[in-house]
Amino acid sequence: MTLAQAVVAGAERAELEHLDVPSTYRAAHLRKEEVGTFDQHDADKDVRRTIHVGEVPMPELAVDEVLVAVMASAINFNTVWSAMFEPIPTFAFLERFGRVDPRHDLPAHVLGSDAAGVIVRTGAAVRRWRVGDRVVTSPAYIDGEDPVTQHDGMLAADLRAWGFETNFGGLADFAVVKATQLLPKPRHLSWEEAACNMLCASTAYRMLVGERGARMKQGDVVLLWGATGGLGGYGVQLVKNGGGIPVGVVSSQDKAELLREMGCAHVVDRSQFDDLTDEKSWRRLGAEVRRQVGEDPAIVFEHTGRETFGASVYVAKRGGSVVTCGSSSGYAHEYDNRHLWMKLKRIIGSHGANYQECHEVNRLISLGLVHPTLSTVYPLAQTGDAARAVQLNQHVGKVGVLALAPGEHLGIEDHELRARIGEERLGLFRPR
Repeated sequence: MTLAQAVVAGAERAELEHLDVPSTYRAAHLRKEEVGTFDQHDADKDVRRTIHVGEVPMPELAVDEVLVAVMASAINFNTVWSAMFEPIPTFAFLERFGRVDPRHDLPAHVLGSDAAGVIVRTGAAVRRWRVGDRVVTSPAYIDGEDPVTQHDGMLAADLRAWGFETNFGGLADFAVVKATQLLPKPRHLSWEEAACNMLCASTAYRMLVGERGARMKQGDVVLLWGATGGLGGYGVQLVKNGGGIPVGVVSSQDKAELLREMGCAHVVDRSQFDDLTDEKSWRRLGAEVRRQVGEDPAIVFEHTGRETFGASVYVAKRGGSVVTCGSSSGYAHEYDNRHLWMKLKRIIGSHGANYQECHEVNRLISLGLVHPTLSTVYPLAQTGDAARAVQLNQHVGKVGVLALAPGEHLGIEDHELRARIGEERLGLFRPR
């Protein structure tokens, strides 16, 4: 029996420790030789052309790392950027990292910033985790010896997004992570449900709830772009749980109905605004929010970037905040600064989440207070198709990927909690 087969069969710790680690493993990866595949004039940089699934070499473990047998993973937009080689090829990150840790500077870049699985090896310095533990991963890869990480890991000078700015990510049968990325797998969730949460849920938590974000309070009106997407679906839940008033922006009636099923009573249809870079559309958007809730948003939850940022700055209330963690529609933002400085608004930059924030949001998930936004699941062999769906915005919530797990709905341990929550709530984003 191989190590992978033993994990799937539910083998005990002693057997897992006895079996050999394979010299190669199956992974979704990019090839350095294909950098430059897309011309700057290409209208469609189809990520299926550059994402490959096949065998890659197994790396050695550092003393503070663990080897996880990955049961399931998920697609994040950083995988799309990686496969498009934008804004720069991720091999540039690996080359730079390679000066510190040569293991990462390889001809193949294994992608993926989310995973759920079973620990099969631990480095010599790992104390809190053991072979056989079921875990989920958080995406921040940091040097714990940097003093600032004791204050906030996201301020570390060498902060890297695992599986994006590092190698050996989660879209694979095995993954290498630092011990400080690990959290206990929520026992009531299946492998694919557990694998889809941490990057987006923790990012939304830091943006809205964490002391370094917008610090939402009860009664705050929060406008959320892409409210049924990977980030927005968790943002809506966190706003509702915290006593805020979510106003979700979506692009279709199906997504609007999904928001209402989530308990988000206030929904804005983005398609009614012709050009969100134009101030006339900003004014109409602000009027629509006031019509529905009676006031301007205290917080605008931003991650779409160029297409919406000017509108976000405009519609935030006097003294309000725009909290941003990304720019999926482009990084070069334009906004009218008069609406920022004359109305005392703030722009808050937010990136990922530190280990404590990841712990806090994983606790909420484990208690059944925040639920997965998983909508679709692909096998690892079809990772390119999964990333393509995200690239074209053909999805809602999160897109999952099965690695070693032979099928969906496996890995559930706490059936009682699952029954209390209900399959309908846990599967709200799934097709019915």
